[in-house]
Amino acid sequence: MNNIIQNIKQNSKLIIGVLIAGIFLGWLFFHQGGESIKNNEEIAGHEGHNHESADPTTWTCSMHPQIKMDKPGKCPICSMDLIPLVKAGASQEEAIPNAIVMTASAAKLADIETVKVVNGIPQKKVFLQGKIHADERNIAELTARFGGRIEKLFVNFTGQEVVKGQKLARLYSPGLVTAQRELLEAINLKESRPALYKAAKAKLKLWDLADNQIRAIEEKGEPQVYFNILSPITGTVTMRHVALGDYVKEGNALFQVVDLRKVWGMFDAYESDLAWIKMNDKIDFTVQAIPGKNFSAKVSYIDPFINPKTRIAKIRVEIVNKKGTLKPEMFLNGIVSSEGNTRANAILVPKSSILWTGKRAVVYVKIPNRENPTFQYREVVLGPESGAFYVIADGLKVGEEIATNGVFKIDAAAQLQGLPSMMNPEGGAGSTPHDMSKMNMGGASKPMSAKQNKGVKMTADVTKVDVKFKKQLTAVYKAYLNMKDAFITSDASKVQTAATVVKEKLAKVQMELLKGDAHMDWMEVLPLLMKTTNIIVKNADIKQQRNEFVAFNQAFYKAIKTFGLTKVTTYYQFCPMANQDKGAYWFSDSKEIRNPYLGDEMLGCGETKEMIN
Repeated sequence: MNNIIQNIKQNSKLIIGVLIAGIFLGWLFFHQGGESIKNNEEIAGHEGHNHESADPTTWTCSMHPQIKMDKPGKCPICSMDLIPLVKAGASQEEAIPNAIVMTASAAKLADIETVKVVNGIPQKKVFLQGKIHADERNIAELTARFGGRIEKLFVNFTGQEVVKGQKLARLYSPGLVTAQRELLEAINLKESRPALYKAAKAKLKLWDLADNQIRAIEEKGEPQVYFNILSPITGTVTMRHVALGDYVKEGNALFQVVDLRKVWGMFDAYESDLAWIKMNDKIDFTVQAIPGKNFSAKVSYIDPFINPKTRIAKIRVEIVNKKGTLKPEMFLNGIVSSEGNTRANAILVPKSSILWTGKRAVVYVKIPNRENPTFQYREVVLGPESGAFYVIADGLKVGEEIATNGVFKIDAAAQLQGLPSMMNPEGGAGSTPHDMSKMNMGGASKPMSAKQNKGVKMTADVTKVDVKFKKQLTAVYKAYLNMKDAFITSDASKVQTAATVVKEKLAKVQMELLKGDAHMDWMEVLPLLMKTTNIIVKNADIKQQRNEFVAFNQAFYKAIKTFGLTKVTTYYQFCPMANQDKGAYWFSDSKEIRNPYLGDEMLGCGETKEMIN
């Protein structure tokens, strides 16, 4: 027993010793560690003394870049999610006004490519379409020089080939017989009266008798009863106006003969292409009817007039057609490669570098000697198009560097930062595509301008309008609210149902309660209210219904402002993005924006323009 007690005492001493040693070591460890942690914190605090702990991000709205916040959230205008803009703590070079600065990595991700502006000779390939036409100089119209009867036809169908001097028809003419007799009588008096002989002979020449025919008459000594009509040229008979036995009068058309051994190619050139086409330019063309064969000819004529309807001018080439391969009205496809009307050097830029709005042409010029890619908006004046390039008439200099790829991305970044851009040339928040920088974000009432009021005529005194009429108009307004709510759901059938009720309420309004100017004011707006409501009721297309809803609200605003409502407060609200970005109004019984034009897409887009009690 004593041994056990002795062992316990010895073990207890050992345990106590170990505990004391552990406590001492722990004190040393934690004391020194605490000092180290404290010193490290002090060092870290000292090193970060002149630096922010984190780079805060600016958040903006892609549709309304004037909105800038220091944390993510919703746009207070359109309720879209905000997106990050720039790092506030990012290092920047000396700022250049209206310049968009990108990091090298951002430029690489945007696939930005640039090129230096150079001089060059403008060249362009102009594509032309046209047809084969007969050479107008090789068309012969044969007419009757004297009256008579067709006794025989040597040409029986159109398209028959003839040669110069070939007989086309035989004609009997009493007048010609008389003229020959006059010649024979004049021959007998030739010595004494030579003028009479010359006159008789000239008369026959005027009737297209050849010298050999006249000599044959003189030698034979008697008139020819029949006269042969001869072809004046070699070619194709394209028209035959007479038949066997026809009587013709002097001046009647008989035949048309066309020589097709040389034809015209008539091409259509738009007025914008005329600057690139000159006399003697070579046109390479193909004929649809002759695939695989290429032709070429030089420009011999450029029409000095533009067709006022088609806005084209005719370009003519002359084509040798000895084999008759080319036939009138065949379709042609031509290309003319030209350097335009001048060979002088001009500033050329790739088409991909141009942002064109229809009125303005925009490029982004890269600022040289910058650490980060920096671009600046610039408007330029375009000259003629030159293939894959544009000629720059003004706005750029040789040696400047411009963006040729990723230009839209640069422009979008500039727009988000409120800098000058294609759709926002003035820059700043107030010139964004949907100018809502002046909106009252809190939805407080704001009187509309005279222009916004669409010319509302306040001829009637609201205080003198019959209370019964006001109640009836208020009933229309309450039915209108249901129609507006139906538009929010974008359900065309619900809109039709609600519009039917509005129509019924309008029909119950007693216009006889109004007198004088008030009556005339109501008669001004009622037809439009009824017309638009009828269209909404009959149309099952929500898009068309909303178009009519725009017009309805304009007329309804005039009615409410002119005659007033009873015991209600209404809010006249506006969305600039509705009606294809033209903007549109509506009424609501609440300040909360619930857009009937855009529905779930952008339910919160809009603001209260006016509060009407």
